[in-house]
Amino acid sequence: MNNYEATLFKDKQIGFFIYLFVEAIMFLTLFATYLVFTPSSEGPHPSKVFEAKSVIISSVFLLSSSGTLWLAERGLKDRQLKKLLPWLAITLLFGLIFLGLEIREFSKYVGEGYTLSTSSFLSSYYVLVGLHASHVAFGCAWMTILFIQLKRAIPYSLYIEKFKTFSYYWHFVDVIWVFILLIVYVRYLI
Repeated sequence: MNNYEATLFKDKQIGFFIYLFVEAIMFLTLFATYLVFTPSSEGPHPSKVFEAKSVIISSVFLLSSSGTLWLAERGLKDRQLKKLLPWLAITLLFGLIFLGLEIREFSKYVGEGYTLSTSSFLSSYYVLVGLHASHVAFGCAWMTILFIQLKRAIPYSLYIEKFKTFSYYWHFVDVIWVFILLIVYVRYLI
């Protein structure tokens, strides 16, 4: 990577960190909203809605994806596609499984009558957790694009930059999930 490319990447990286900061503020606002409205005076109590088993299983998949992504990053760093590709594929698979579990969880709640309009608690829950799920879906699409770009043989230095930026995003999404676990679920499942 030449000096010009390095400077350009640094500018993009700063812009991306500003984006992540704005995302963090948005999630912070949604966490505050959730805390204000939970539990609500109308509708079900969170302890009646949440199931520990589904939360644990979905968390294992999503949080494990940070580990598999880290292994993919090691393959990227060492220019070992035999490490990069399988670990990135497993990361994508874990993200898709997490999404499937979240969709199943939401549809189960709706089937039980716990809809967006049932209570302020459920409204804030669906917005917060649903927004996080949309970030996971976006990350899965981004991983698919990374596979395509690798097959199209773009310059490896450019691919490394794109992968690093994606990595920051994915780890950010996982950190948000840890806060969702602690603030949304754990206090009502214990």
